[in-house]
Amino acid sequence: MERTIYDLLWICLVYAFSGWCLEVCIAAVRRHKLINRGFLNAPFCMLYGVAAVSFELFLPELKDRLFFLFLGGTLLASFLEYWTGRGLERLFHKKWWDYSNEKFHLDGYVCLKYSLLWGVFAVITIKFTNPLLIKMINWVPNLIGVITLWVIYGVIAADALSTIAAVLQMHHRLKRIDRISEDMQKLSDSLGNALTRRIQHRMAHAYPNMKPEQLLAAIRHHQKETAQLTGKFGEGCSFYKLVSLFFIGAFLGDIVETIFVYVTTHVLMSRSSVAYGPFSIVWGLGCVMLTVVLYRYRNSNDRHIFFTGTILGGAYEYACSVFTERVFGTVFWDYSHLPFNLGGRINLLYCFFWGIVSVIWLKMVYPFFSKWIEEIPVKMGRVCCHILIVFMVFDMAVTAIALTRYRERQNQTVPDHAIESWLDDHFPNQRIEQMYPNMKIVHVNHF
Repeated sequence: MERTIYDLLWICLVYAFSGWCLEVCIAAVRRHKLINRGFLNAPFCMLYGVAAVSFELFLPELKDRLFFLFLGGTLLASFLEYWTGRGLERLFHKKWWDYSNEKFHLDGYVCLKYSLLWGVFAVITIKFTNPLLIKMINWVPNLIGVITLWVIYGVIAADALSTIAAVLQMHHRLKRIDRISEDMQKLSDSLGNALTRRIQHRMAHAYPNMKPEQLLAAIRHHQKETAQLTGKFGEGCSFYKLVSLFFIGAFLGDIVETIFVYVTTHVLMSRSSVAYGPFSIVWGLGCVMLTVVLYRYRNSNDRHIFFTGTILGGAYEYACSVFTERVFGTVFWDYSHLPFNLGGRINLLYCFFWGIVSVIWLKMVYPFFSKWIEEIPVKMGRVCCHILIVFMVFDMAVTAIALTRYRERQNQTVPDHAIESWLDDHFPNQRIEQMYPNMKIVHVNHF
């Protein structure tokens, strides 16, 4: 059963509150006192809410296949936790949580123990708690429910802005301190109004890494690392390196798929994801994903890379299939005719291809292109990256609205304005079907 936006917003709130309660209880057991462990002042840990919504969007089809439901929840939640932790560190130059002391961790952002617990959480939510929760939501009169959502999410938005402002203000002030022995109380008194000081005090207690002395040390360490860079364009696994690899992977993926299809079917067909240019978005993002996750392990045993790439690639392709079907009401590939498939979205053979690609990418392709990218002049490289980003955003936007209009035309919907008329002229059915020869329209309840 498809969930509405109304349902998903309630699911997010309920699990965000439940996650906050869980975090507070765990902190109370460990530190013998009650501490608000949330990023917000309000009793919500939004990571839990977003994870629950993600489970409900991507995993319902796996309800009767517990192993894949568990595995999907493990990977999906780990992905969210990894990028949340990485984003917070990027913004504040300090880890908000650190699993570096745990076994089988990834950069300290995620670890196997808690990732497996996320998998159990996914099974529980999809199999048991979500159906009950939806029934309870339906008991609430719609008008009262909508008003309640507006009020609570308004409070959360204001809370998030004030919390971010308080932490950034602490960060800004600390950057101006010359000696760590500076009187920290004097700093605290100068940080602004009472509300800001209260938020900063709570954050320091909830997250010891955010205490002024720790944060100052982190800022200095970040500055030291930055100063040690050689000034090459896209050095290491940086933003510009990843942007460059995205376009390289998107182009190579389109070429490889075109050749593969021609060799296996003797038919020359388009494999591009976008309206303009030979780019496969799935392959481009896949190369970025493999680089980010496996970059530090590129010198590891090939079997480990192959196994990890197989799992990650399969999960990623499955998520892409669900996303395009939910958003555009279209199916771009269907593996139902192949053995060992999962809902026609992925199959074992192509998952193995992802594993092979991971090894080839990290051992052969990445080192060559990484060296080549770093030889690009810094100024020229940055300008080119920004131009390519703008182009790709435009290209993807045009493609998205062209696909949406194509789906509307299947229902004999006449154009309402000039943009739809332009789309009908420049992207008629024949062109769309040439661009995506395997595409199928499916009925989807768009929330």
